[in-house]
Parts: sequence; C-alpha cells; structure tokens
Amino acid sequence: MGHSKWAKTEVKKAAKDGKTSKIFGKLARAITMEAKRVHGDVNSPTLRALIDRARTVDMPKDNIDRAIKRATEPGEAMERITYEAYGPGGVAMIIESITSNRNKAAQEIKHILDLHECALAAIGAASWAFTKSHEGWAPAQTVEITEADGEKLHALIDELEENDEVDEIFVNAI
Repeated sequence: MGHSKWAKTEVKKAAKDGKTSKIFGKLARAITMEAKRVHGDVNSPTLRALIDRARTVDMPKDNIDRAIKRATEPGEAMERITYEAYGPGGVAMIIESITSNRNKAAQEIKHILDLHECALAAIGAASWAFTKSHEGWAPAQTVEITEADGEKLHALIDELEENDEVDEIFVNAI
C-alpha cells in the first residue's frame, strides 16, 4: 500500500468492518438461538429485545430475518454450551458459547486457555462461585487478584471475546 489518503481510509475501514462483523455474527447466533426457543415468534419479549439490540448497532434487516429463518428451518442446530475454567490468580470463569459444532467450540476455547496457561475445569468446579439469574451469572464469591494477574486475565478475556464461538464470559475477580 502507498501513502495515499485512500490507503489510510482503507485500513481504518477494514478494522471497523472486522469489528462490526464479529458483533453481527454474535448477535445473529443469539437471535437464532432465541428464535428457536420461542419457535420463531417475533413478538416474544426476549427475541424482540435481541432484535432491538441488533438494530441499535445497525445490523441489516436481512441479516436479522436470515437468523430468524435459520431457527425455524430444519438444518444445523445451534446450541448454548457453558464451559467452566480457572484463570490467572485462581479466578473462576464461566464461558458461554453459542455454536453449531460442539467439538470445534471446545477445542478453540481449550486452545485459547492453554495459550494463557489456564485450563477447562470440570462441571461445577467454577460455577459454585456464581449465582445464575435471568441476566446471566453473578459472582457469589469474589477473588482479589494482583495487578499482574489482572493484566493476564484481561488479555485472556480479550482473546476469548475475539472467538466467534464465545458469547459471554463471567469472572469472579475484583
């Protein structure tokens, strides 16, 4: 690339498009999951809330309609999977994913955790530190971590959030 004004604009546009694509992908999966749960009823409050959130980030109507249609057609099944792990400084983590391929999601999450010297935990090993509500997981027991562990945790969370399979991450660090 040269040093033209267009080259600078192109780099900025590519970065913005990449972030937008990630957001749209996560919202589309969430809409598909919720539409499947409510059998495609767009008047459902939970599905309506997801559609409104998608509209606030300027997700095209065609993408929203496609996500709802995917849920009502027979085909690949999307499922929500909850993984538990321990992060830097002994922080308990709940990682929720929405995926059509359980094995792929597990391997990708496991790989990211391995890169950060963490590992998946057994079912119930980290969830005891949280309470589940309709909004997600809230820490019931908190852990205080050092600044160095906090930086490692932020790096881990950033990398997990970059993954298309990961929907939400909950930690009990303060």
